[in-house]
Amino acid sequence: MSHVISKDGTTITYERSGNGPALILIDGALCSRAFGPTAKLGALLAEEFTVYRYDRRGRGESGDTPPYSPAREVDDLAALIAHAGGTASLLGLSSGGALALEAAASGLGVDKVIAYEPPYVDEDSPGGPVVAAKGSPTHEAQLQRLVESGNRGGAVDYFMRDMVGAPAFLPVMMRLMPWVWRKLKAVAHTLPYDAAVMTGFRVPRTRFSSIRRPVLALNGTRTDPRLKAAVRVIANTVPGAQHAELAKQTHNVDPRVLVEGSMKFLAGA
Repeated sequence: MSHVISKDGTTITYERSGNGPALILIDGALCSRAFGPTAKLGALLAEEFTVYRYDRRGRGESGDTPPYSPAREVDDLAALIAHAGGTASLLGLSSGGALALEAAASGLGVDKVIAYEPPYVDEDSPGGPVVAAKGSPTHEAQLQRLVESGNRGGAVDYFMRDMVGAPAFLPVMMRLMPWVWRKLKAVAHTLPYDAAVMTGFRVPRTRFSSIRRPVLALNGTRTDPRLKAAVRVIANTVPGAQHAELAKQTHNVDPRVLVEGSMKFLAGA
């Protein structure tokens, strides 16, 4: 376990494994090095790459310096990329995919970007007005109110039911697994951060059209139609971006399938 210091003085903790070109894995909401898919992903990718797994600010063993802004998370990636030698590829899942794309748009030393299902609910997505309601920027404000009132469990509930659209019984099931529920509540204060990264849950077309790095936008064949549509919008917005679907996958992607779907892109010239 090691750390870098971000531009605002925040300590960002990471671990490195493998040998080869630098590849940074970026978690989605509620995940960290100790809880989420990147541990398995990192083990698989370390056969070909020097893999950096890090705790996003406010999570795990990384620090957190208020006030939050997505630009500070880009600064965290800049510190990691500098430590990795000045350039690195990025693989982001869910909101981590949106953060990876924003880092590329910010002009960091990014070689390539793989974004798996950034959870935008674009105006072109199926569902019309219902989608627009779910994509409301008020999500960030509501999450912030719940966190500031000390209702971390309520913030997790709101994220799962009102934002993700999970069935009502899921948060109840999570509470019946106290070892999981504790981990979710411990990072609940970062849910507004993910909402801020998602720019109102609309694909920032103008921003992403400025990206001049190779991008692979991925989604699963069994995922939410709104996410499929948003990934297609990303692929059509970023100049030269590639798009692929991973068979039989949902938003909770199998790390082995994700690695298989990414290797050709990462290894290509």
